[in-house]
Amino acid sequence: MKYKVDFINSSYRRYYKTHRREILWAIDKCFSLGNFVLRKDLLEFEGKLAKFVRVKYAVGVNSGTDALKLSYRVLGCGPGDEVVTVGHTFISSIEEIVHLGARPILIDVGEDGLIDVSLIEKAITKRTVGIVPVHLSGKVCDMDEIMRIAKKYKLWIVEDACQALGAYWDKKLAGGIGDTGCFSFISPKTLGGAGDGGGIVTNNRKLYQRLLLMRNHWNITQGALHGAQPKTPKIMEWGYNSRLDNVQAAVLNIKLKYYPAMLKRRRKIGMMYNKGLKNLPCILPTQQPKQIYQEYIIKVKNMWKFKKYMDGKGVELLIRDTIPNHKLKGLGMEHFNLPITERIARESVRLPIYPELTDKEVNYVIKCIKEFYNRV
Repeated sequence: MKYKVDFINSSYRRYYKTHRREILWAIDKCFSLGNFVLRKDLLEFEGKLAKFVRVKYAVGVNSGTDALKLSYRVLGCGPGDEVVTVGHTFISSIEEIVHLGARPILIDVGEDGLIDVSLIEKAITKRTVGIVPVHLSGKVCDMDEIMRIAKKYKLWIVEDACQALGAYWDKKLAGGIGDTGCFSFISPKTLGGAGDGGGIVTNNRKLYQRLLLMRNHWNITQGALHGAQPKTPKIMEWGYNSRLDNVQAAVLNIKLKYYPAMLKRRRKIGMMYNKGLKNLPCILPTQQPKQIYQEYIIKVKNMWKFKKYMDGKGVELLIRDTIPNHKLKGLGMEHFNLPITERIARESVRLPIYPELTDKEVNYVIKCIKEFYNRV
């Protein structure tokens, strides 16, 4: 089906059309110089990312999933440990806990889709080692309370900030508050590249140094063909191949220049939806004063009927995760009781909100939603 307003694809095409010359120049430079792995563009991006989040260090990795995995691992998460997090998240927040032999302890979210901090202490046991707050859809969890709890019980905090680059909690940026913060740069994210990509930020130098080793096979011979051979530590650990490749970093360096303007445009579109959809039977997303607009999710009781109608009008919506993570058969998490998480899964519909949307297209989406509710 050809949509009048698609959910995300036009974002990629329109952004590329606008910045084609810069993007191709950056890629060409990488190829011309033979700079593909652990080179200047990656170092430049890591420095810019750290500066943007207002932290000391950043490490480029190959995905947001690996950002979580390496963060858990570097903080010592392992067999027998328990980690408190939510079920209302992309599966990677949970699965990387499991991959390290630890046990995820899932608690429910509030109506805003963020971790219900009143439930955290009840979930803590002698085996608990950490908390993973998930800053979902551009909003930030109550980090004051989470930090208080973590300090009280001597727990680490890994912020899953994959959907919140640029969002604030009070005067601090998401990702820069806990022990580490994890970001995804896969294409649909607000700072999306040309495929997979991720990053970890921290203010802890020891964690930073270990993350550099861990993402690169603990530095065994990996610099020999790059013009420099980094010193291999005397004491080895098992590492991973999880480098953000240099070409992706070059592309992200370009996009980061325009990122503040892109966030501003997303906010404007979010405000247009807030105003245009006010007083309709759907439930609009809760708002935070310093959030970003990674997604715009409305709650609709009859969401499949709604989607069918909008398809007929040429508006592409996204409905996903209709079975919450803890209800997926085979994962062994069905014992968790998460009623709000389960209800949100049955009602959530994502509207297009990429910065390349025109005002005319946004108004058309609003018009079609109003027409749907006038007919039912």
